[in-house]
Amino acid sequence: MIWYPYEQMKTMKVPYEIVDAEGVYLYTKDQKLIDSVSSWWSVIHGYKHPALNQAIISQVEKFSHVMLGGLTHEPAQKLSAKLQSFLPGDLDYTFFSDSGSVAVEVALKMALQYYMNRGEEQRTMILALEHAYHGDTFKTMEAGDDEDYHFVLKAYGPSKYVVHIPTEIEALEQAFANYHDRLNCFIVEPLLQGAGGMRMYDISFLKRARELCDQYGVLLIFDEVATGFGRTGNRFVADLVLPDILVLGKALTGGYIGHAATVANRKVFEGFYDDDPNHALMHGPTFMGNALACSVALQSIELFESQNYMEKIRRIEEITRREMEGFSDPRIQEIRIMGGCVCVEVKDAATLKGYQQFAYERGVFSRPFLKYLYAMVPYVITEEELVKVLDTMKAWFAR
Repeated sequence: MIWYPYEQMKTMKVPYEIVDAEGVYLYTKDQKLIDSVSSWWSVIHGYKHPALNQAIISQVEKFSHVMLGGLTHEPAQKLSAKLQSFLPGDLDYTFFSDSGSVAVEVALKMALQYYMNRGEEQRTMILALEHAYHGDTFKTMEAGDDEDYHFVLKAYGPSKYVVHIPTEIEALEQAFANYHDRLNCFIVEPLLQGAGGMRMYDISFLKRARELCDQYGVLLIFDEVATGFGRTGNRFVADLVLPDILVLGKALTGGYIGHAATVANRKVFEGFYDDDPNHALMHGPTFMGNALACSVALQSIELFESQNYMEKIRRIEEITRREMEGFSDPRIQEIRIMGGCVCVEVKDAATLKGYQQFAYERGVFSRPFLKYLYAMVPYVITEEELVKVLDTMKAWFAR
């Protein structure tokens, strides 16, 4: 029996069974659905993309996986080199893992050990955002701030190691004034907080964070698992404000295989590069640098670059703003749009009860959560398909 995510198994609705998928469409036995959430925001090129399929086929005919402990291989070497040239600044040192949550764990571990290696063992605290979501492993839950996902941590009581602040510069400055000598990092989902409610904030907050991290010697971590590869309308938010550590996942492989990367700058890497074996990063996921994942990731990045995906994303935002302009309803709290994301936040979660089936019957797969009805479509969606997704959202409120 499958134990499904984020569901009370006793009362859950039977999930839709997918029998095929191609382009932006999912197929059940009796319905064709536009996937408006890109399989948790990862399938940016759509399903069954011939170039991505071929990348997997070509590699599987050689080998599917070998460990990176004592071994290496060309797909991992090429992907690391590609990320070095593709990412901004001196984000040159890639540590691979098998999921976004684990990649964030690695980033937090890097930050802590970076200072331990320097003898600054008092720097045990993390600064993070209110409503943060960084994954469901234990340290990522602690860095997160969402009781709907992480209420199990109440068993431990308040954390002594994490401080959460709103996305307000005054609160940011106060936190650094209070805790700067104990902080090892400030971790954020830059510009767009995903599972915490598709919350959006201004780049000025991140620019000030970079200044304060530099002033007080604190590492800045961007969790771009969800925001990377164009979702905010920027290639990476790291193109605008450069972090010390960048975390990538989801769209890294075009949604084909779970894989992730924690990418550090030279300063962080050199904090581990030493004759002392105790200064090594002692971490090693079994499937890090998986050859299939690296091969498809390389092809995914090639598509992103060669087919001008940033223009596709700009067009998605333009159409979304046009279609949602003037739309309102007394039950709606706010409509937020950024890049390839649109979110309709309602005042009462009960307003969205039944929407998933409503959308299904109209040929759209959607998965609203709590008070948030949103879309993060594949970037290859056509204008007609995108308008259908948005019209379905608006039709719900017109019933």
